[in-house]
Amino acid sequence: MKKRFLQSLVIAATTATLVAACATSPTGRSQLKLYSKNQLADMGTQAFDSMKTEQKVSKTPVENEFVTCVASYITKHVPKEVFDGTWELVVFEDEQVNAFALPGGKIGVYTGLLNVAENQHQLAAVIGHEVGHVIAEHGNERMSNSALIGIGLEATNQILQSNEVGSSNMIMAAIGVGVQVGVQLPFSRTHESEADLIGLDLMARAGFDPRQSVNLWQNMDKASGGNRPLEFMSTHPSPNTRIKDLQANMAKAQQLASSTNDKPNCHK
Repeated sequence: MKKRFLQSLVIAATTATLVAACATSPTGRSQLKLYSKNQLADMGTQAFDSMKTEQKVSKTPVENEFVTCVASYITKHVPKEVFDGTWELVVFEDEQVNAFALPGGKIGVYTGLLNVAENQHQLAAVIGHEVGHVIAEHGNERMSNSALIGIGLEATNQILQSNEVGSSNMIMAAIGVGVQVGVQLPFSRTHESEADLIGLDLMARAGFDPRQSVNLWQNMDKASGGNRPLEFMSTHPSPNTRIKDLQANMAKAQQLASSTNDKPNCHK
């Protein structure tokens, strides 16, 4: 029984690996993507429209003009195959220090972020990062892997039940925790790190100072007040990890920034 069980797991893992190798991220990482770009764009548009009705939208001209100015420089450098249209940007009145971008050309920025991002360069680092998720199709990848994990867990459960393995419910619960810590959380951290590097490239091409991305994460660390989970249990890398990765890629980013013709001049 154990041999058949192990064989089933090996077959499942091998199949998943072969499927995942069919797509590649902008940094060369293998990806699993089960959904089309049109499907993702429709989902992004529906979600964004819903948020605009459920959350308070800022009407402050200065905030909107500042964020729109920064975003316009970033989105100009998004590959046309990712989105070939006019990006829609909304500033939401909320104290959370956050922003997001969705497939279909949607960007949301919360006013709380503007208290931490001190200037145009730091806001560009955040918007570049969020748009980086869209460029790398991380949403597609997360949904695809969740679907695969769900199929895999159900298959494992059926194997355990059919072989009348004792305490199968406990084993399935342990596998669920193992998947979260061993697969899903590191996977999310990989996405965040990848988006950081794509965002660094974007902000540099758009004429912003890439060195300010480091200052941003220093500010983010201060704003958290130390209330962050251990990196091992977190969906995001620690600020120190992000800063080290950004600094390791800073020389290339500065070369891009020095060679671009864009000279953004966005003010709060």
